[in-house]
Amino acid sequence: MRHYVVMGVSGCGKTSVGQGLAAAIGAEFVDADDLHPPANVAKMARGEPLDDEDRAPWLTAVAARMEAGDASVVMGCSALKRVYRDTIRNGAGSPVMFLHLAGSRELIASRMSAREGHFMPLSLLDSQFAALEPPAADELALTVDIDRSEDEIVAWIAAQIGAAS
Repeated sequence: MRHYVVMGVSGCGKTSVGQGLAAAIGAEFVDADDLHPPANVAKMARGEPLDDEDRAPWLTAVAARMEAGDASVVMGCSALKRVYRDTIRNGAGSPVMFLHLAGSRELIASRMSAREGHFMPLSLLDSQFAALEPPAADELALTVDIDRSEDEIVAWIAAQIGAAS
C-alpha cells in the first residue's frame, strides 16, 4: 500500500486534484486542512502565516491519519518544506509519494482570487512561495505542471503512479 500527498502552495489545486485522483485510483481522499487545530485556522484567517511550531501537531495528525487507514490515502496537504514531508513520511506507516502541483505565482493568485469560502487569504500566498522547498531528487515525488485542465492533471498523475507501482 502506498499513500499520496498532493502538495503545493495554497490555491494550486490540492483538493480538487486530490479528490479526482482518489476517485481515479480507488483511494480515500482526506483534506489536511480539516486536521488543522482551530487556533491555526484562526491565525491564517487573520492573515498571519503559520510557523513551524504551529505546524508540528498538524503534521503529526496528517501522518497519523494516513497510518490509521487500511487502504491507500490521497492527502491534500501543503507539505511545503522537506522537514514537513519527513514528518509525514516517518509517521505514515507506509510509503508516501509526494505529488507537487507547481505553477506560477500569477496563475495561482488568479485561482485563489476566484475561490470562495476558504480561510487562506491571497495575502499569504507570498509567504507560501517563500517557504516552499520543492521535493529533492532523493524524495519519492513527482512535480506536476498545473497549467492545464484538472482532468488532464489527474489523468497524467494516475498514469505516472500506475507506472511507478
